[in-house]
Amino acid sequence: MTNSSNGRDESRHENRKPVIAISDMTKVYTMGEHEVRALDGVSLEIHEGDFVSVMGPSGSGKSTLMNMLGALDQPTGGTYLLDGTDVSHMSDDELADTRNQKIGFVFQNFNLLSRTPALQQVELPLIYSGKGERRQRAEAALEQVGLGDRIHHKPSELSGGQQQRVAIARALVNEPAIILADEPTGNLDSKSGTEVMQLFQKLNSEQGITVIFVTHDPWIARHTRRVITLADGKIVRDELIDEPLVAGESKRPSDTALH
Repeated sequence: MTNSSNGRDESRHENRKPVIAISDMTKVYTMGEHEVRALDGVSLEIHEGDFVSVMGPSGSGKSTLMNMLGALDQPTGGTYLLDGTDVSHMSDDELADTRNQKIGFVFQNFNLLSRTPALQQVELPLIYSGKGERRQRAEAALEQVGLGDRIHHKPSELSGGQQQRVAIARALVNEPAIILADEPTGNLDSKSGTEVMQLFQKLNSEQGITVIFVTHDPWIARHTRRVITLADGKIVRDELIDEPLVAGESKRPSDTALH
């Protein structure tokens, strides 16, 4: 791994705009008479086409940062530019519109509607955004994740890995500025998890889609190209991975070997 402030990182980012630019972001929660600084002056940039992991132990601010990146909450202080738009002080309705237009979410638990076929699951963001050609767009997104022959299947008729692929297609269909994936392999067996990671790597490398993984797993993080580590609400490490692991080509070592 190499520090992300080196010259190679700067050259890698030439001619690529930051899709995320956070400056001195704070988030303070009041707990009775006490204030908890969940984020304490976080600044970072993520550029178009980056594949980034955000890591940190429980209480590090990782979940709070995810909520900020996903426009699910507003910071107490600082600024957040998402795809050139300042979302720091938006109303709830404006945040909802921004989420739908600029962010694709993938969750550990898939968050699919139990009785709804894959095609309709993927059409939902298009309905919310009022876009046309919904069926064609949804079919194309499902083809993109290798489920072109499963478009009429309900979640109960799909494996866990296939359900997560539906969720990824749903995240892709609006062509968002970023995909924010929260422990996306956490509920999958190793084979399905590897297939999902292969898909994310392909979307990033072949289509230049910006992907941010929020994970506690160092093994998963090594498959991305940059790892940001938080502790006590601050960024304590920001590293480039020179040679990311290729999903399916390496076996997971023992947990002690990852640290």
